[in-house]
Amino acid sequence: MNIFVSNLGFGFTDSDLRELFAGYGPVSSAKIIVDRATNQSRGFGFVEMPDEDAAKKAIGELNGSNAQGRTLKVSEARPKPGNSGSSSNRW
Repeated sequence: MNIFVSNLGFGFTDSDLRELFAGYGPVSSAKIIVDRATNQSRGFGFVEMPDEDAAKKAIGELNGSNAQGRTLKVSEARPKPGNSGSSSNRW
């Protein structure tokens, strides 16, 4: 399952994101999205978890939780508008 995480502190790293979700099950990938021009975090990222039950539990428990002084917003990622349902992600 692909999970969208927003309201991340700008100091959050890919490793921090992976560690946050690893307590719920295996994490295939964890990626903070950065601005191409400045290489600064945009304050959100994506986590992929192969175990759907673990992913749902992580979403339920981490949504609204506090990390690095910020209240996280965590939900199942939705396809990008205009992406005609393609499974290839372009972040």
